[in-house]
Amino acid sequence: MSLTVQTEQRGDMVVVSVAGELDMATAPQLQDQISDLLEKGRTRLVFDLAEVSFCDSTGLSVFVRAKNSTDDAGGVVRLAAPQRGVLRILEVSGLVEVLHTYPSVDEAVTAEEPALD
Repeated sequence: MSLTVQTEQRGDMVVVSVAGELDMATAPQLQDQISDLLEKGRTRLVFDLAEVSFCDSTGLSVFVRAKNSTDDAGGVVRLAAPQRGVLRILEVSGLVEVLHTYPSVDEAVTAEEPALD
């Protein structure tokens, strides 16, 4: 299965819509897209996962690297609309809180920034 990645600017956020299987074979494609966005100064990213049917640890590591890079630049990474199987992987790995996850793209785009402790 292939992976498709599309981006859309929504206010100050970039929505990165991902579709297909996110695994060792396809994760580099998403990583390249993220690197391109970061090079262009786009550090506020929402990943729309509604069409991601599978995500392994390689895929999760792409999101963690994106979060680390955007954190360093004062940005943010949010995940939106993961299917049940992908959400379960995020929950089991403990990343559902670290990678702020929302039920919809609209909620992820409009969410308030968490207060700094």
